[in-house]
Amino acid sequence: MLARRLAVWKLDEWEIPYGSPLSDTVALIVAQLAANAVLHGRVPGRDFELRLVYPYESGLVRIEVSDTHEDWPDASPVPQPDPDADGGRGLLIVEAVAARWGVSDRIGPGKTVWAEAGRP
Repeated sequence: MLARRLAVWKLDEWEIPYGSPLSDTVALIVAQLAANAVLHGRVPGRDFELRLVYPYESGLVRIEVSDTHEDWPDASPVPQPDPDADGGRGLLIVEAVAARWGVSDRIGPGKTVWAEAGRP
């Protein structure tokens, strides 16, 4: 997925090397949130937006994925999918590996799902 590749490339520019625990965690979060935006947040003629923020002093990378769909995922607690289901685990994965995550308004239609990951 292009979003994941762009994210780890940007992290490497910020001196968070490929394959490091933080890079791998951010890549996993980006992959899950981008996949959710494509599968559940798609509005015909519109795409999703990926934004990464890394204030070095905090040690946290903030991942924001915005889409134009009005439905919001529930950030507390994430429902457990049917054990036999093929999907439905993306936000469970994000919840497990992120320091914290949530959903917020965005300018224009839709919402932003965000997560933060930090150095261990």
